[in-house]
Amino acid sequence: AVQSHWFSVGGTVAWAKAGVGAIATQSFINPAYGPRALALMRTGVSAPLAMRALIAADADSAVRQLGMIDAAGRVASFTGQRDIPEAGSHVGRWYAAQANIMARNTVWGAMGRAFEAAPGDLAERLLAALDAAQREGGDIRGMQSAALIVVSGDRSLPPWDRIFDLRVDDSRAPLVELRRLLRVARAYRHATAGDNYVTQNQIDSAVASYAAADALLPDSAVNGELAYWLAVTLADRGRVSEAMPLFRRAFSQDTSWATLLWR
Repeated sequence: AVQSHWFSVGGTVAWAKAGVGAIATQSFINPAYGPRALALMRTGVSAPLAMRALIAADADSAVRQLGMIDAAGRVASFTGQRDIPEAGSHVGRWYAAQANIMARNTVWGAMGRAFEAAPGDLAERLLAALDAAQREGGDIRGMQSAALIVVSGDRSLPPWDRIFDLRVDDSRAPLVELRRLLRVARAYRHATAGDNYVTQNQIDSAVASYAAADALLPDSAVNGELAYWLAVTLADRGRVSEAMPLFRRAFSQDTSWATLLWR
């Protein structure tokens, strides 16, 4: 997870691959560190050793900042001597927190404490760390963009199978928007599971997944789509009386859902 006063920070800073590891390449970013680090860790090289190799091969390593973790939980962090103050890092169990151009040198320590103390899944803990950084003053330039990537520990999954891959490229309140997107993403993960259950003709499971998706979001947030697909699935099961209120909610927001129903 990352936040910065720079446009589309997620496109170059954050890298992750299921069952391999994750890397944040920061400060004067060298985007090549991302794929190179993942390639090294995929061959079994630990995060600390991979980081050393990357830094040793970079003539400009003094302006870089890195954080890495491999699938075994080994972590490493690096702050170059020429990074703009305040800059530093904190490494703990299963995480590395680093920051540069900060208002205060307490930021990375606060990030680590927040990550360790936060409840919830990995995504929630990562966002808690970003929120803690901002409470300490954050980037001295302000806020502009943020990103969150979470992948599985299962290496057999295809590269496109990411639990969360969210970006806020340009916003006055990127962390607020990132949290909103996380809630939407959670709902649509349930909806996608519902689609998969429908494909497999496991309709009762599909109904449960669509219902979980609909419960996560206010209807107005997504133009009634989640309520609509739950209604369709219920109606297909003959549960028309349960479906009708959901159809009405969707149709009241956009009559195109009624047109789609005939299709």
